[in-house]
Amino acid sequence: MGIYLSTPKTEKFSEDGENDRVMFGLSSMQGWRTTMEDAHTAMPDLDGCTSFFGVYDGHGGKVVSKFCAKYLHTQVLKNEAYATGDLGTSVQKAFLRMDEMMQGQRGWRELSILGDKINKFTGMIEGLIWSPRGTESNNHIDDWTAEEGPHSDFSGPTSGSTACVAIVRHNQLIVGNAGDSRCVISRKGQAYNLSRDHKPELEVERERILKAGGLIHGGRVNGSLNLSRAIGDMEFKQNKLLPAEKQIVTAYPDVNIVELCDDDDFIVLACDGIWDCMSSQQVVDFIHEHLHKEASLSAVCEKVLDRCLAPTTLGEGCDNMTMILVQFKKPISSAAVNADQPTQVTPEPSETHSTL
Repeated sequence: MGIYLSTPKTEKFSEDGENDRVMFGLSSMQGWRTTMEDAHTAMPDLDGCTSFFGVYDGHGGKVVSKFCAKYLHTQVLKNEAYATGDLGTSVQKAFLRMDEMMQGQRGWRELSILGDKINKFTGMIEGLIWSPRGTESNNHIDDWTAEEGPHSDFSGPTSGSTACVAIVRHNQLIVGNAGDSRCVISRKGQAYNLSRDHKPELEVERERILKAGGLIHGGRVNGSLNLSRAIGDMEFKQNKLLPAEKQIVTAYPDVNIVELCDDDDFIVLACDGIWDCMSSQQVVDFIHEHLHKEASLSAVCEKVLDRCLAPTTLGEGCDNMTMILVQFKKPISSAAVNADQPTQVTPEPSETHSTL
């Protein structure tokens, strides 16, 4: 059946957690796809006052999404902007840092460790070619470029991944996104998109692609990739005269910063396997309907996945699916709730980017 199984894998990986600020539940399911290429991160305690959640939807292989799940949040923490409280800049730098880290000998080695026995992007059998001499170190960002070996000139993976992350600190929510995974907030039961799906037909994306020497054919970048931003996909990032954010495909994220208020119910992060089947408002309505019927937030996520799974391989609902649901545990006081209301109401949240 090619890219699809004869019957879907409906077993789910689910998890719940909480601290004094948030409760979360998540679930992921392979579905009809022959492989599971989604990955996620859920860290309610990134530090003493910060929570981090991320969904990563891989394409062309699972290694880049798994790499992001392992390392992106650590790079948010390490960036010097994080220490000054500039979380938006630290998120932007961390997204771009993923591409840098996946190059060279250590990048090749780390991706190999995360991959299958036959390396997805080189075809080589792992473990027989290179035995690293160094040890893992998190003390210096630049230690990634220091490792030498037979793949020191590795330019990075041809596979890639979306990345959509949400950081909660005090009354502030920071959302970073590259690709078509999405973050949505429910405010008084109304869905508002906190990220924009990066598709080649968007004017700002189309302009960058064409200026960088790319083309759009059949709604795909260079006729192959149906995303205009992603981590990895290094074949689209080879113009040495352009900065990372102006390449044909870029990992540079949109960052949306929202002041939370008492009207905010929860946020949802999910890959396009969900959004292809339900609009943002439909997901929010579905969650509200099941929130008090289920014993856990992960059970609500599982209900959404089951709702989206296609009965056959015809139509939508055949993709990998991953969803994280985050509830704000304590009421969030706001001196000016009206000032925090969305400046644009989206009649069709699944197609429009709304700013709060």
